[in-house]
Amino acid sequence: MILAGDIGGTKTVLSLLTRDANGSLECLQEQTYPSQQFFTFDAILTDFLPADVIITSACFGVAGPVVNQRCQTTNLPWLLDAEALKIKLNTVKVKLLNDLEAMALGMLYLPEHDLIELNPNAEIQTGNIAVIAAGTGLGEAILYWDGNKHYPMATEGGHSDFAAQNAQQDLLLAYLRKLYPDHVSYERVLSGIGFSHLYDFLCEQGVAPPCAAVPDMDSDVDRNAVISQLGVVGVDPLCSEAVKLFVELYGAETGNLALKSLATGGIFIGGGIGAKILPALQNGRFMQAFTAKGRFLPLLNKISVKLSLNPRTPLIGTINYFDL
Repeated sequence: MILAGDIGGTKTVLSLLTRDANGSLECLQEQTYPSQQFFTFDAILTDFLPADVIITSACFGVAGPVVNQRCQTTNLPWLLDAEALKIKLNTVKVKLLNDLEAMALGMLYLPEHDLIELNPNAEIQTGNIAVIAAGTGLGEAILYWDGNKHYPMATEGGHSDFAAQNAQQDLLLAYLRKLYPDHVSYERVLSGIGFSHLYDFLCEQGVAPPCAAVPDMDSDVDRNAVISQLGVVGVDPLCSEAVKLFVELYGAETGNLALKSLATGGIFIGGGIGAKILPALQNGRFMQAFTAKGRFLPLLNKISVKLSLNPRTPLIGTINYFDL
């Protein structure tokens, strides 16, 4: 049996699969668990796995840095250790991947109908691929091309320094430094909480009046979701400006990642936010910021930039890891 998992701070998805006589995968069991309700990952495994199951391989995508096949999860008190999991699962084939590594690998297995091309000038090219995903945080990964196939590489690039590109963004950086005096990263603006930061900044700048429908920070209502939803449909001026600024910053950082990884093979966009603000990503503002890299505009102008609509992409990556 193949055991695969997508382990996040909010939910953990486990899947148990087998291969039929033709080599096709068949899912025997899949379940989603609320991560915060379990003290350890072992507790979830014990609940999920049948007593007599024989595991031949196991791969898990984990929200956190994986070092020497160990991971202290970022938003959970869990420590995952591949060596300990080998003993528990009675198999030598156990792999821990950073969640963005898993997502990057999963992108290679998506059908075209799960992807939307954002670059009308894209050309088919070989080479490295980069993956960026704004959601609860900002994840970035690379698929290194060795001339024959791609290999996933984890990064913590979402925590790199935020770089302002114009006068408005200079003011934004100064605003964010008051909130985060030690370090302002891209994740502070390109994540769920980023919508609140951008909205509050624009409100302070007097760009538009506050929106009565946007709740306070301490409300039980998801403030970031309200801002993004109102901004995408354009019913509130301040929310609309917040979404526009988010898209500009998302495009700029995606372009940065493309240059750093020389991603001639393309860019994949994952995470929960992209699909929810798709119209705002398709109006040209994102691609304008993506290509605004001076002398390297011609290079970036030909790179494919595809948005994934499949929320199961990280799980797909872990399912297929041992087929690399």
